[in-house]
Amino acid sequence: MTTNASPLHPYWPRQLRLDNFVPNDCPTWHLLAGLFSVSGVCVTTWLLSGRAAVILLGTWQRLSLCWFAVCGFIHMVIEGWFSLYHKDLLGDQAFLSQLWKEYAKGDSRYILSDNFTICMETITACLWRPLSLWVVIAFLLQQPLRFVLQLMVSVGQIYGDVLYFLTEHRDGFQHGELGHPLYFWFYCVFMNSLWLVLPGILVLDSVKQLAHAQSVLDAKGTKAKSK
Repeated sequence: MTTNASPLHPYWPRQLRLDNFVPNDCPTWHLLAGLFSVSGVCVTTWLLSGRAAVILLGTWQRLSLCWFAVCGFIHMVIEGWFSLYHKDLLGDQAFLSQLWKEYAKGDSRYILSDNFTICMETITACLWRPLSLWVVIAFLLQQPLRFVLQLMVSVGQIYGDVLYFLTEHRDGFQHGELGHPLYFWFYCVFMNSLWLVLPGILVLDSVKQLAHAQSVLDAKGTKAKSK
């Protein structure tokens, strides 16, 4: 809904009418500190991967497990909250609702019950959350599916992120202040780009490992035929 009156909210497009909007009472630094406290999950996973793994894992593998553990937490808690309460965010003052209202300053689709964001975040919370945690368990226990799972989750994350950027691009980046150093470049571009760059690296790692396993299997088959 739009109006010509002066907006009483920080969201774009500026002519949005948001009758149920209640401003955050948590300062931005408080919300961001709460978001980045997820680094505790990373530290815990790093320590766990050094003690609970059935074989010694290299630094790269342990870092990748930290990434998947953080993804699992974010997909489950933060994105799961959005999936469940997206209709109530504007007027709600729970910490996670305020976190989403802060993020929406860079992308107002998240307080407009936009169909794409609801579907994307719900799929992420329901599908990539358990699979991300399964990746961690699979590497700790050296399950044969570990690189297949890593590939599946990483491709899914890239696919969702590409759609996220392309849909907003087709809308003309109208849901945030284009070029704003915090709301556009940090919230919208930087934070979402992490789910392009890191999964991209993990896709290449998965392809390398799976191709090597297939080449070893093919070599064994060739030797067996030659006998």
